[in-house]
Amino acid sequence: MKVLATHRYPGPAFDELGEVEVQALADLKSPRPEVEALVVANEPVPLDLLPRLRLVANFSVGYDRIDLEELTRRDIAVTNTPGVLSAATADLTLALILATRRRVAEGDALVRAGEWRSEWANGIVAEELTGSILGIIGLGRIGQAVARRAQGFELRVLYAQRTRAETDLGEYRELDALLAESDIVSIHTPLSPETRGLIDARRLALLRDGACLVNTARGEIVDEAALVAELVSGRLRAGLDVFAHEPNVPAELLPLQNVVLTPHLGSATRQTREAMTRIVVDNILAFERGAPLLTPVTV
Repeated sequence: MKVLATHRYPGPAFDELGEVEVQALADLKSPRPEVEALVVANEPVPLDLLPRLRLVANFSVGYDRIDLEELTRRDIAVTNTPGVLSAATADLTLALILATRRRVAEGDALVRAGEWRSEWANGIVAEELTGSILGIIGLGRIGQAVARRAQGFELRVLYAQRTRAETDLGEYRELDALLAESDIVSIHTPLSPETRGLIDARRLALLRDGACLVNTARGEIVDEAALVAELVSGRLRAGLDVFAHEPNVPAELLPLQNVVLTPHLGSATRQTREAMTRIVVDNILAFERGAPLLTPVTV
């Protein structure tokens, strides 16, 4: 089975694919009727150039940039890589909370610039995690992993999602109430038509002065222009791993000391990326031999 992959995905599992070609979708200039399976990292699929496509193996949990309904209509199977990203993304979430809440990036910049002038760190005073309230939006696999880590920092955890869960990991709140009550808010809901722009200007205004917003999910879940305005004003702090128009980051954020910025590093550990490739390859091999897919995505 001819496989087209948009990258040479990491890990030894990739070498188990037989007839595989690595090429960016932007470089496709003419139809490729021989391609039956496509490996993408949450990218739009050019169906007009792949007329005999039968499988899209997505190197990501999220598939918001893939037209799942159209692929389903054409009887093209879709898979993703759930489960193996939770620990890495939860770790990064805690790193951003710590870096933002304890002003780590500001301290690092101060030292590197040779501007540390006194034992009192030039007046840098941060906020402790212990005893703070962490609001988690979306208590799925990653949200639960964050909640478990938060217990080690003695954070009080609240959560909001469409359905109240039977859990000891946190206390349920309606979204508006969670935003108003939390010192730190971390987003872990998938991007969908319902969640696009979920955290808009009105909801950002509910956050208390000095609150910290952390986003390792999708940039489009937040009204980016409204968030930028709040951060430029200095009222809020943020740790942002995702943005609405990646890889473009709003220029207004770059000079701000109340924001920690990372380039979509949520799953970027060697172990996680190799595990994701393993799932992608196992799905392709299963499809090729006519076996059930390991992690199918359905409408």
